[in-house]
Amino acid sequence: MFDHVCTACAKRQLIFSSMVRGIDNTEHGLVVHFDCWCGAEQQLVTGRGARRPRTLTAA
Repeated sequence: MFDHVCTACAKRQLIFSSMVRGIDNTEHGLVVHFDCWCGAEQQLVTGRGARRPRTLTAA
């Protein structure tokens, strides 16, 4: 289970494993294909190769 902000309905939803349609291993990371609660097809890139926004913290 993970959360995702849908690009179609703009809602933050919990995505369950039963909603996942497939996973592809690419050079950019794991691409998880799933359906939102609104029915829109979505994807999430995750894993070691995924680009993540960096947050800088001042010490």
